[in-house]
Amino acid sequence: MDSFNATLEGRFFLVGFSDWPQLELILFVFISIVYFLTIFGNTTIIALSRIDLRLHTPMYFFLSNLSFLDLCFTTSTVPQLLINLYGHDRTISYGGCVAQLFIYLALGSTECVLLVVMAFDRYAAVCRPLHYTTIMHPILCQALAIASWVGGFLNSLIQTGLMMTMPLCGRRLNHFFCEMPVFVKLACQDTGGTEAKMFVARVIILVLPATLILGSYGHIAKAVLKVKSTAGRRKAFGTCGSHLLVVSLFYGSAIYTYLQPKSSYSESKGKFVALFYTIITPMLNPLIYTLRNKDVKGALWKVLGRGTD
Repeated sequence: MDSFNATLEGRFFLVGFSDWPQLELILFVFISIVYFLTIFGNTTIIALSRIDLRLHTPMYFFLSNLSFLDLCFTTSTVPQLLINLYGHDRTISYGGCVAQLFIYLALGSTECVLLVVMAFDRYAAVCRPLHYTTIMHPILCQALAIASWVGGFLNSLIQTGLMMTMPLCGRRLNHFFCEMPVFVKLACQDTGGTEAKMFVARVIILVLPATLILGSYGHIAKAVLKVKSTAGRRKAFGTCGSHLLVVSLFYGSAIYTYLQPKSSYSESKGKFVALFYTIITPMLNPLIYTLRNKDVKGALWKVLGRGTD
């Protein structure tokens, strides 16, 4: 029986997708392409938000934060996964595993809080348009962004600390990275008290933000339906719809993974669901905002036009 803090010299074995060797090469190529598109798309969003003056607004300030967050989020797992798929060494040190678990949880938790902040920004823009610039003052925007990062890292510190107290039976992780549900499954003693505390933390970081977001968009929908202009309604629904789609993709997969009981958690299914919210969602975010947002598309074409002059 081991625990996280028992020794720093031991190593975990990451099973990854070795149970499906015929898929490993396909996954390696696919994930490499998706990772490249993720880096390119999110970097483009960040660059456009800095270059184009029309995008110097609270909405795009938070969007650039989300893009930077997605870059870090996917990078916390993809390099290890590619090594696991292509190389022969499928092990990771105890220290490396703790670090990956902490960083991954911190970034994921930060995104949960940041999406609430973005929903509040859209609520202020649609439901309080005359006071929007006063409400979303640059100082408040910076404070909300900082609070998102601090809240995310604090949640990760709590959950990782609780995780390190759990006794583990074995060092074989049936996953492609160090994720919380896999370690809970590996616990070899009754850890009901610890799991209950961790469950409360997950509810706070997942269910509470999701409820606040749905409430915000309920008020937004009511306000938009009162708008007489068809073009105005279309613009409001287009902007808010892209955000709501991002929220649905992220929270849907995260809630499925982190809020189901330990007894019903399937490690095999969990690996493929994790692929979705760690790799696919960060790639889709810039595509969703770019394809559904005229401001971003306009800024992109403006930059491309300058490049061809």
